[in-house]
Amino acid sequence: MAQVSINSDLGEWGLSTDSGERARLLQSPCVDTAPKSEGEASPEGLGRGTTSTIGAIFIVVNACLGAGLLNFPAAFSTAGGVAAGITLQMGMLVFIISGLVILAYCSQASNERTYQEVVWAVCGKLTGVLCEVTIAIYTFGTCIAFLIIIGDQQDKIIAVMAKEPEGAGSSSWYTDRKFTISLTAFLFILPLSIPREIGFQKYASFLSVVGTWYVTAIIIIKYIWPDKEMTPGDILTRPASWVAVFNAMPTICFGFQCHVSSVPVFNSMRRPKVKTWGGVVTAAMVIALAVYMGTGICGFLTFGAAVDPDVLLSYPSKDMAVAVARAFIILSVLTSYPILHFCGRAVIEGLWLRYQGMPVEEDVGREQRRRVLQTLVWFLLTLLLALFIPDIGKVISVIGGLAACFIFVFPGLCLIQAKLSEMEEVKPASWWALVSYGVLLVTLGAFIFGQTTANAIFVDLLA
Repeated sequence: MAQVSINSDLGEWGLSTDSGERARLLQSPCVDTAPKSEGEASPEGLGRGTTSTIGAIFIVVNACLGAGLLNFPAAFSTAGGVAAGITLQMGMLVFIISGLVILAYCSQASNERTYQEVVWAVCGKLTGVLCEVTIAIYTFGTCIAFLIIIGDQQDKIIAVMAKEPEGAGSSSWYTDRKFTISLTAFLFILPLSIPREIGFQKYASFLSVVGTWYVTAIIIIKYIWPDKEMTPGDILTRPASWVAVFNAMPTICFGFQCHVSSVPVFNSMRRPKVKTWGGVVTAAMVIALAVYMGTGICGFLTFGAAVDPDVLLSYPSKDMAVAVARAFIILSVLTSYPILHFCGRAVIEGLWLRYQGMPVEEDVGREQRRRVLQTLVWFLLTLLLALFIPDIGKVISVIGGLAACFIFVFPGLCLIQAKLSEMEEVKPASWWALVSYGVLLVTLGAFIFGQTTANAIFVDLLA
């Protein structure tokens, strides 16, 4: 498989001119299992990447920051206040960074260049298929979250344009939430999702970066100089229980999940060394931590326990600075949905062709019909679910649980399997420590995923 070259020139600074590149980071591996060429197999071969260390830092930051930012103030509220939220993030950051380093180590050891390829090579076929299915479900759930975000922000903007009172329901069919989400989805998202390649969306990454930083800046400014009509609820100072702290974990996992795209970024570096990569991901996660922590702390202290799962919904509709933030988020999500759909569709396509045992080049004739059908089914299902799931917090919780699998479970399994494959008769103490750490990662990820799944299934039933 040819090496993916990621972000050169301007792209090295996180301002990629090709948003389709973000999708290629997640693509399913080629069905053809022919061995790599000698030059490709050698780390010193001609396939060396072109991304600098600083460029890699900004690419990882770009992959990390996104729509999950809107849910961090609510995560601080769920965790039980600022102290609990900061402690939880700092504690999880250690595992998040170590997972990224483990993936780079396993990528180098297995000579594979994407997340799912590494899992396939290190952990075997069953775990590899499970990884690809998880990626497909994760991207599907994220697309649902994107549509809900569009509806949330449109509701506020339409309320101002229609001069409807704050909190009042829609009075006309053309301002109804279900109609506006559907119209926007059919007019913009569906046409952008059907093409085979999405490299024409040149400024999607740029809009996403600008929108994220602008939202963070507005939330901080509004905390320092609050509007008179914004009154905070109770400011929690301690968690109600340990369960409450764990309930905030899925949001943090969703926010910091960049592990799936980290392997191609590592392999795109000029000198892909694990030690250098450790510095790259540490710097990137510290930057992301500053953004998420600034948003979480200031958003929570502005509204307290009354903060909405989507923090922008807590601000008055007539606030123009916040309205611009809503517009940025809508534009970012409109271009991000096709990218995530492309990723999920590529994984599904790879699984289907592998199941059929059919090389890609022999199935070009039916690819277009299959792609259109896959896109329509994906689009209609995500739209239908988004129309009837009003609370983005529930969606973030579920996909946050899946994100925990990418951060903890699969890296942990890779570390365990990589160390178990070392057949030395006398194993050093570090061998046992690393295997134990891998078990800890898998256990922690399984706990977060299991708790999230249980909450999603049983809480609503009991209510």
